[in-house]
Amino acid sequence: MSAPTAQPGLRKQTPARRLKAAARKARELAIIGHALASTHHPVMAQIVPMRFCNLSCAYCNEYDKVSQPVPIDEMLRRIDHLGRLGTSIITISGGEPTTHPDLDDIIRRIRHNGALAGMITNGYYLVPERIQRLNEAGLDHLQISIDNVEPDEISKKSLKVLDRKLQWLAEHADFHVNINSVVGGGIKDPQDALTIGRRAIELGFTSTIGIIHDGDGQLKPLGAEERRVWEEMRSWKKKNYSRFNQFQEAIANGQPNEWRCRAGSRYLYICENGLVHYCSQQRGYPGTPLADYTQADLDREFLTEKTCAPNCTISCVHQISHIDHWRAPQTNRVSPGTDDELVKIST
Repeated sequence: MSAPTAQPGLRKQTPARRLKAAARKARELAIIGHALASTHHPVMAQIVPMRFCNLSCAYCNEYDKVSQPVPIDEMLRRIDHLGRLGTSIITISGGEPTTHPDLDDIIRRIRHNGALAGMITNGYYLVPERIQRLNEAGLDHLQISIDNVEPDEISKKSLKVLDRKLQWLAEHADFHVNINSVVGGGIKDPQDALTIGRRAIELGFTSTIGIIHDGDGQLKPLGAEERRVWEEMRSWKKKNYSRFNQFQEAIANGQPNEWRCRAGSRYLYICENGLVHYCSQQRGYPGTPLADYTQADLDREFLTEKTCAPNCTISCVHQISHIDHWRAPQTNRVSPGTDDELVKIST
């Protein structure tokens, strides 16, 4: 089946939007160039200002119903420290970040520090006025994951509920929008991912597909129908990232990958308590307060092999680590989720 194409007029490319998109692309290319030239800074940090979420998706372990927002002064201090570490991209996640009362100020501070500002949201609170405020704050990228066409007991992140939000984004958003659909994890109808992906492209957004991991971020092989859907959506995109496609192929097959995970160095996950972790699924390692995180920590973790890496499905860590796949063999080893201490690998 041929790839769907965006219908003209649904997301109008005004001169102002084109100019902003060109400037954003130039900044992204500069980030890649800087990352290739130097290994001594984080390329991406994912930061949580709000663990609370308005939804309760059955497969998710990244939210609660009781947390209060991180005070804005503390959030600004954390972002400033990421700036001092040289972080290129800061993505706001949760929980649900749009429930934080000072979200716009957080985005502004990210941009003030020279980083690209991204956000992952369930989209429920996006209305034209809120989208315009995100424009004014300087948001660069927004991602919404939509799990199904009709809401069910697994997930309420459905196209039926969110389609009006997507239309408002197409009309008002000056930032890049990506819609991520998923397979696995108890999603009842794998064909829903195709419907969601086609709708995203129809509206002028980019579309990706992910494989839902288990509670430890580890891979679960796809069933036959899930695999067919996943392969069709992948065929929509040019295969210009062959190594990452190989990662995804192994994940779909339930097979391990051999790669150098740079979590804790090139990729940082900062929880609501201000601690640095490898990723959302390995919270507790290294578990260092961001305020105390130094260049020495970045350099150590760059050279540390994580034993959870072969069966990992966390795509953002894969993509960031890919920048350095060809250099710097890892000479330390740590086993997240155990009591093992960092050990030197014999060479």
